[in-house]
Amino acid sequence: MRITSSLVSGLALAACAVAVPVTTPSPEESIGGIAIGEILNLLGVGLVTNISTFITLDTLVDNLVSVDFTVKNPLPFELTIDSISTDAGVNNTVYASFSHTFPSDQKLVVPALGTASSGVFGNVILVQGAIASLDIIPLGYLDILNADANLRLLTINGELGIPLEVDGLKQSDVPATYSLDLTGS
Repeated sequence: MRITSSLVSGLALAACAVAVPVTTPSPEESIGGIAIGEILNLLGVGLVTNISTFITLDTLVDNLVSVDFTVKNPLPFELTIDSISTDAGVNNTVYASFSHTFPSDQKLVVPALGTASSGVFGNVILVQGAIASLDIIPLGYLDILNADANLRLLTINGELGIPLEVDGLKQSDVPATYSLDLTGS
């Protein structure tokens, strides 16, 4: 207990030194007082293997795109992602933001040591607007600046499992592709 409180105190002091806000995660969302998202970030796990963005003519008016991303599971057991909220961009500038809950008939079930696609879903807002966002297409990557996920560990075909909130996930240089369909909506 003394080591854990010393570690949390040390992290809080370090965060104050660099002006980073600190919240104390609940025991079920932390290991030794360190948030699970922070641990995954420190380990450089990189849970997203690619992001595909679909841009239509309507995007130029409503600043909305559709996306599909692939998640990898480094764990030796199945996990299911129930919902996710993400801000993605380049050079610490948010270009895309979304919150998505996976419907029960389209669960994001990631097999043990495997990968799974989120499936295409819409209502991803281009925070900087469609025209300004076109500049990042040639880069071929996006940074996940912040992602919060509600998932379940040890699921069986997407059922049951142990619920877990993972907040503050970050990942740099995720390969990104863009499909432009300017013939319709």
